[in-house]
Amino acid sequence: MISLNWCKDYVNLDGVDPQQLAVDITKFGVNVEKVIDHNIANLVVGKVIDCIDHPNSDHLHICQVDVGAADTIQIVCGAPNVRKDLKVIVALPGAILPGDFEIKKGKIRDVESNGMLCALFELGLEEKTEENYNKGICELPESAKVGDNPLSVLGYDDTILELDIHKHRNNDCFYHLGFSYIIGAVLNRRVKEPAISYSEITDNVNNYIKLDVKTSKCPYYIGKMARNVVIKESPDFIKKRLISVGMRPINNVVDISNYVMLEYGQPMHFFDYDKLGNTVLVRDALDTEEVVTLDGKERVLNKNDIVITDGDNPVCIAGVMGGLNTEVDENTKNIFIESAIFDAVSIRNTANKLDLKSEASLRYGKGLNYEYTKKAIDRACSLLEEYADATILSDQVIHDTLDKKEKVVTFKPTEINEMLGINISEKDMAHELDRLDFKYEYSNETFKVVIPNRRLDIEPNVNDIAEEIGCLYGYHNLQNTLPIAPTKKGEYVGNVKYRKMLSSRLRSLGLNEVKTYTLTNKENQALFNYDDIKPVILPNPFSSDKSIIRTSILPSLLGVYEYNKTRKVDNVNIYEISNTYDSEYNETTKIAILMSGNYVASNWQNNGMKVDFYLIKGIVCNILDYMGLKNRYTFEKAEVKDLHPGVSARILLDREEIGVIGKVNPRINKNDLFVCELSLNGLIKPIKNIKFKEVSKYPSIKKDVAFIVEQSVTAESLIEEIRRSGGRLLTNIDIFDVYTGENVNAGYKSIAFNLTFNDETRTLSDEEVTNVFENIINKVTTKFNCEIRDK
Repeated sequence: MISLNWCKDYVNLDGVDPQQLAVDITKFGVNVEKVIDHNIANLVVGKVIDCIDHPNSDHLHICQVDVGAADTIQIVCGAPNVRKDLKVIVALPGAILPGDFEIKKGKIRDVESNGMLCALFELGLEEKTEENYNKGICELPESAKVGDNPLSVLGYDDTILELDIHKHRNNDCFYHLGFSYIIGAVLNRRVKEPAISYSEITDNVNNYIKLDVKTSKCPYYIGKMARNVVIKESPDFIKKRLISVGMRPINNVVDISNYVMLEYGQPMHFFDYDKLGNTVLVRDALDTEEVVTLDGKERVLNKNDIVITDGDNPVCIAGVMGGLNTEVDENTKNIFIESAIFDAVSIRNTANKLDLKSEASLRYGKGLNYEYTKKAIDRACSLLEEYADATILSDQVIHDTLDKKEKVVTFKPTEINEMLGINISEKDMAHELDRLDFKYEYSNETFKVVIPNRRLDIEPNVNDIAEEIGCLYGYHNLQNTLPIAPTKKGEYVGNVKYRKMLSSRLRSLGLNEVKTYTLTNKENQALFNYDDIKPVILPNPFSSDKSIIRTSILPSLLGVYEYNKTRKVDNVNIYEISNTYDSEYNETTKIAILMSGNYVASNWQNNGMKVDFYLIKGIVCNILDYMGLKNRYTFEKAEVKDLHPGVSARILLDREEIGVIGKVNPRINKNDLFVCELSLNGLIKPIKNIKFKEVSKYPSIKKDVAFIVEQSVTAESLIEEIRRSGGRLLTNIDIFDVYTGENVNAGYKSIAFNLTFNDETRTLSDEEVTNVFENIINKVTTKFNCEIRDK
C-alpha cells in the first residue's frame, strides 16, 4: 500500500485528483487495484456538553454532544474515558465505518442515541487489541474545532493506493520513494529525495565490530553503530504513516527501521550490540542448524540458507527475520545497524521453506538497489539521532564485491517505432525519457540511455526501453493500422503435424478423442508401465492424486472408461494423443486407444460389431498404412505387463518396438477392454515422403484360398510366404476369416485369404494367374505341412 500523503514529501501533488492519478498510473503499467480514502463522510469533531450515567446500565453514559449544528445531539456511549468537556470523534447517522458498518439512529437500553463516539481502532486506524479497547474513545486536543474533520486534526486524512503488482515488476512499487518516481513520470514532475544529515563522533565503529563475510550470497554489507539510544514512543508523523499503510507502531527504534524500509525499499536490521558482541560473521547456514527468531519460534536451517552470526552462533536469518537473542528491547542502549544485499533467489527459497514471508523477505526477494542500501543506513542514523537521542559512531564496516557497472542501452528512434508500430518523434522520446528521469545523450540520430539503479527490472536492451516509452507515451495514442507483412501458407511442423493428421484419421474411424490430466497418482502410475520407466515425482504437488507425471496414457483412458461405465455407457471407443515424461524429463508423444462394447464406424451403422483384438489391430494397421508404413510393421506376440498374457503383442516398426496392443488383464478389469499405445516419436523417425502410385488402368483378378494349419502357425508367417511365392503379380493380401470348429481338427485352425493379382502394363490372362495361384498353394502347403480347406 502507498500513502499519497507520504509521497508528498518527494513529489508535488498539489491539485492532483487521486482517482484520476490512479487511472493514469494504471495506464502507465502499474495496476492500482483500489483507492482508499481515509476521509469518512459524516465524521466530525464534537464536544461533550453533558455526561450522565445511563439509568438502565452500570457502564453506559448518556452524552449531550455539540457537533457544530444548531442543536446538540444525544449519544449513548460505553467508553470508560468519556466525560464532560472532552473533544471527541463523532460518527453521525449515515457514516459508514470500516467493515461497511453504517451508523443509524436507534435506542440503547430504551434511551435514544443519534450517533457514535469513536475510538481509533473503530476507524481502522489502530489494531483492535485489548490495550486499545481499554483506552476507550479517542481524545482530541482542546484546540480541535467543533464541526471540523477529525481525521484532518489527527493527520489521518490520507489517500491510500492499493496496488496489484505484477511478479516481474521490481522493488520500486514497494516503497514510497520508488513509487514517487512513478508518480513523477506520470505527472511530469520532479522527485526530491529526502535530505540526510547527522553528526558523527570521532570514535570509530571499526573499533567495536569486526565484519567477516564468507558467502558469495552476500555481495554488499554495510554496518554502522549508534550508542546511548533512548527507547520511547515514536513521533506522531512516523506512527501515523506506519498505521496508514497497515503497519503497527512498536517503539521509536523499531519504527525507524520500518519507516526507512517503506521509504527506501531497503530492509535493515537493528541488533542490540551488547547482546551481539564485537564480531559479525555472514555465512551459509549449516545443515540442521537452529535459531530462535523474533516471533519466539525455533527454525531449522540448511546449507542453502544465509545466517548472520556472532562468530559462532546464528543471531539472524539473513533477509528474513532476526534472532531473539539479539532483539532490541526497552533496555537496549547500543545498536549495530545492518544494511545489506543478499541473493534474492536464496532469500525467496528460505522464506518459502520456513513459511516466513516477512516485509523484509518480500523486498530482498525482489532485489535491491545498492545506492539506496547506503542511503537507507544514513537515513536511519539521521532519524535515530533526532528521535532516539542516539550518538552515531564515525565510519562504517563494509563488505563490497558488487558489480556496479552502469546499465547503458544505445538505440535509434526507428528501432523503438518499429517495435511499437507507431511513429514517435525524437523530441517526444526525449520528453518521455526526461519524465522517467533517465539520463541520456542524443547525437547522430542515436540515444544513449543510462538506466538508473532503482529500476532493477529494466535490462540494457531496446525492448525494455521501448516498453517504458510506450507505456508513458500512452498505448491509447496508438493509431489503428493494418499490418503489412509477407504472408505464406501456414502448415503444421514436427510432431504437431502428425498429431493433427493421426487425430483426424482416428476420428474418421469412429473413435472419440479425450483429454486427461498429465498428472496422476502412485497407483495409476504403476499400471501399464511395460517399459519400466521411472517417472517424475513432484516435490510440492497440489494433491496426492496429482503427484506424478505419467509415463503411460492407458491408466487415464481406463479412468475415462470407468466414468462412462458407471453412467451406463457400454460402447466406449476413445483415443488420446499426449506427451509423457521420464525421470530425466525426456518427452515422448504417445497415441493411446481403448475400445470396448460395440464398434460403430459410422452413423448409418446400427449395432456395429463387437470389439475384439482383431478389430483394434485393424485400427492400428489402418493408421500405420495411412502414414505410409505399409509392409514395414509387424505384431510380435509377447507378454506385456497388465495385458492378458494370451492376448497381447508388441508392435515393431523396422524391427524396432514402437508400442503394445492387447486385452486388459482381467485382474485389472473383468470387462473385455482392448487397448493400444504407440510412440509417435518412434513412428515419425522412419517416415519418408510418401510416394503415390497411379491406379492401374487394367482389371485385377481376385482369388480366395483357405489353409488349415496348426494353431501355432501365425497368419503373419503365412502372409510372408504367400507374398514371396506370388511375385510381382500379387498386389494385395487380405485375411477375411479365421475359423476353428466343425470340419477342422482339434489343434488346427483355418485362415482364409483374399488375393489380388494385377499388372500395371497389361490385362492378365486366367491361365497365368492360375499358374501363380497354384504355385502359392504348393509352396505354402509344402512349407507348413498344411492342406487346403474345401468345405
